[in-house]
Amino acid sequence: MRILVLSASVGAGHTRAAQAVELALKELAPQATIRHLDVLELTNAAFRRIYSKTYLDLNSKAPHFLGYMYDLLDRPPSRRAPTDKLRLLVQRMSLRRFIRFLKSEPWDLIINSHFLPQELIAALRRRRQLHTPQFTVTTDFDTHRLWVHSPCDHYFTATIEGALYLQSWGIPVDDITATGIPIHPVFSKPKVRAQCLRNQQINGDRPIILQLAGGFGTGPVDQLYQTLIKIEPPAQFIVVAGRNEKLRQRLQRYPVPPQHRVHIMGFTDQIDELMTIADIVVTKPGGLTTSEALARGVALMVVNPVPGQESHNCDYLLENGAALRVNHLATVGYKLTRLLNDPQRLTQLKENARQLGKSRAAYDVAQYALNYLAQKNISTTP
Repeated sequence: MRILVLSASVGAGHTRAAQAVELALKELAPQATIRHLDVLELTNAAFRRIYSKTYLDLNSKAPHFLGYMYDLLDRPPSRRAPTDKLRLLVQRMSLRRFIRFLKSEPWDLIINSHFLPQELIAALRRRRQLHTPQFTVTTDFDTHRLWVHSPCDHYFTATIEGALYLQSWGIPVDDITATGIPIHPVFSKPKVRAQCLRNQQINGDRPIILQLAGGFGTGPVDQLYQTLIKIEPPAQFIVVAGRNEKLRQRLQRYPVPPQHRVHIMGFTDQIDELMTIADIVVTKPGGLTTSEALARGVALMVVNPVPGQESHNCDYLLENGAALRVNHLATVGYKLTRLLNDPQRLTQLKENARQLGKSRAAYDVAQYALNYLAQKNISTTP
């Protein structure tokens, strides 16, 4: 059995979802050949920058334009056919190395966590240049027209609402399973909070606020941090600056009010433990990060969601009572103080988050894939 898991490093979420599925597959089928590949590694530098870096720049500097493009691309193909054809042509030319790779090795199944490889594979299959079945895993709580590319043998969505939206684009109901967003298998393993507190050298005698800045440490992290630590109720703040070392050093230089404790971190692989001990996670509403928080039953404070998939994610969290939304940094301290002074409300947010959590989504996707191949008489035995 040979399974190829494909992602595109446009932000960190698509890669993390693919890695989660890869790990689950390796655990469930240790004798199978499982490979994860970032398709942007097999393209030219210009395309990689446009596809990845430009998205991050727009996310931080022109979020409303990004939201406009999100809505523009979420329209019936008949209104955008020339745009679709041009995009596919540019992608095919820029990803010729990736296409050669697909044709050079035999795979029994391809699982995508981004629509870029899915669209290319669908086009190759329509032209009978490739015959490998493919699955697609969506990585936000809502879905979008760009995820719809046929032939695709099965879709995995985060929510029932996302599945219904795919059906509105003509995807048969039997070809969609609402599993949740695949997150690292470690989130499916229970953790003892007291042990995690010891591991992280955190006292735990006051509310713990976990501020996340994403893997790249981008956005108004400084301003948010300085606003948060101005609150009066004593709190333990943990700030993860990601791979942005300059950001981590800047944050460490800010004076800390005497009623608070602060722990500034760089990139870490201990997010599951940090979420286990946290009472509130302050973050952008990316699909993977919020799914991890839900799996650990943590209340969410969502800050400045970008129009488009982030605002849709925020809507889902708010509708289900698992998050608070902050639209302006000037109000974040006020909202956090109110929440800390209302333990009953905080407890309810945590419980709602726990009920939404789908900690075994990666295993559900992996098991479905293995069952699918077993029905085709493809064995895990080498």
